[in-house]
Amino acid sequence: MSKHWNPEGKATALGGSRIRREPARPSRIRREPIRLEKKEPVYSEEREIAIGVIGIVLMAAALAVVIVGISIFTIFKADPVADAADAVKFGQCYNSDGRDCVLTGDTIYVDHQRVQIAGIEAPQINGAACRREKERGISAAVALSGLLQSGEVTVSPTFLDEYGRAVSTVRVKGQDVGQKMIDYSLVRRFTGEKQQWCDS
Repeated sequence: MSKHWNPEGKATALGGSRIRREPARPSRIRREPIRLEKKEPVYSEEREIAIGVIGIVLMAAALAVVIVGISIFTIFKADPVADAADAVKFGQCYNSDGRDCVLTGDTIYVDHQRVQIAGIEAPQINGAACRREKERGISAAVALSGLLQSGEVTVSPTFLDEYGRAVSTVRVKGQDVGQKMIDYSLVRRFTGEKQQWCDS
């Protein structure tokens, strides 16, 4: 028959723990926030070349659009009649609106204002005394038109010459037009008396 085990001695009561527990104190260590570094994407050389080519193509396309736009605007804004009129300044007055044109070898219109060129007298066209004078008058007018179209034209304010005529000094590229016409033997210096153009 078995017996129950009965340990000898009394059970010892456990006392309080000798480990002192003090209240938690705030930590004096300050922790910085964790910063996550951005990693730059690493492109391969082929990818960089492809991006560069795409950029160039886009720039070229934008430039082409601008050029086409300007061209279309210019074409639709062009006025061929006005361009032709500007190109043929100082044509003959019978082919002009009278803005800038040549009437005779010594008379022109500038901005619809009649201008008598100082110092010269030219053969007449309308009212010529003979056929020879009319032909010489036409030649002088055509030559004056070409001369006035050869460069920048300047016209002085109107003044009275020694014979009481209201005249202006006309210059092309700084040169006196009246003197040029005399040098070409197309007109004569004005002396106050009407010239005869029908003689040989």
